[in-house]
Amino acid sequence: MSKERLVNTFIELVKIDSESRYEGPFQQFLIDKFKGLGLEVIEDETMAQTGLGANNILCRLRGNVPAIPLFFSCHVDTVAPGNGIKPVIRDGKVYSDGTTILAADDKAGIAIIIELIERLKEKQLPHGVLEFILSPGEEIGLVGASAFDVGHMKADIGFVLDNGGPVGSITVASPTLMGIEATIIGKTAHAGLEPEKGVSAIEIAAQAISTMSLGRLNEEMTANIGTINGGTATNIVADHVTLTAEARAISHSDCEQQVAHMVEQFEQAARKFGGEVSTTTDIKSFGYRLTEDSQTVKIATEALLAIGCSAIHAVSGGGSDANVFNAKGKETANLSIGYENIHTVSEYIPIHELEQAVEMTCQIVATVID
Repeated sequence: MSKERLVNTFIELVKIDSESRYEGPFQQFLIDKFKGLGLEVIEDETMAQTGLGANNILCRLRGNVPAIPLFFSCHVDTVAPGNGIKPVIRDGKVYSDGTTILAADDKAGIAIIIELIERLKEKQLPHGVLEFILSPGEEIGLVGASAFDVGHMKADIGFVLDNGGPVGSITVASPTLMGIEATIIGKTAHAGLEPEKGVSAIEIAAQAISTMSLGRLNEEMTANIGTINGGTATNIVADHVTLTAEARAISHSDCEQQVAHMVEQFEQAARKFGGEVSTTTDIKSFGYRLTEDSQTVKIATEALLAIGCSAIHAVSGGGSDANVFNAKGKETANLSIGYENIHTVSEYIPIHELEQAVEMTCQIVATVID
């Protein structure tokens, strides 16, 4: 019965459109759902700040025994194509019909949370204070969680349910991500009649990129040039080029050093050819690193072993809302919940992984009871 309810809940959720910036109707559905389950629901007022389609919501379930307060977090937005999803069950897995994503990232996490609450209530299981944060705009830069005021929370430790792969993986480290925007200014000239009078912004960009350390730099750091735009015609020396780039590293200082290196290559190339360059950098997310002794890692590891799963402590090259919560002083681990092939029309989730993830969260709740 509970397994069937879990699958039905998941299917119901993915059928509600919620692409990034258009999360409002889905978030309202969740507000009504959690209120109907008897939870206190607190909605912030961050839409004006974020420009998203919904606010963050914090849903709180009162504890019935002494226990460490915990929180679980999921994001409510999806990537495109995420409208009109038609889920299909085949061979024990849930797929879309192949024309859209499935949106298991991250509606599987939300379905798991809802089923956790249902089971705690119907079985009258002991639990402490539990908080559930549901944030918009994760897929476009962790926007909702970044705007969320953690001062409203009672829990200091928690788990983001938003990682792919089989249940059992605990993301214990995730990188700082820094972005770079560079504008290179050269000098225009006719490329056939008097090219020597021009300064090619494209050539400056090429020189800079050719001297940069890019790609996988070590096990915990990468760098990439993402976009290049410039030039107007083949017979005109290009006087303007814009580029975007990024660097990621588990070590924040390593990330800063890599970005400084990339900026310096732009500046050196501009000086060499007689052009100019202006760069801006920003931190899109702060990295974190947990250890085997971190409270969240110990709790998740114990819970996974209790349900017969191996616990894998993984380092990720990607970010999640866990980066935001850790940066705001809330120790957070990101947990795998079973989905595969995210952000593609081939996305799917095995039903047994959904069920396993619910068992994991139930055991996490049980693990912290005094």
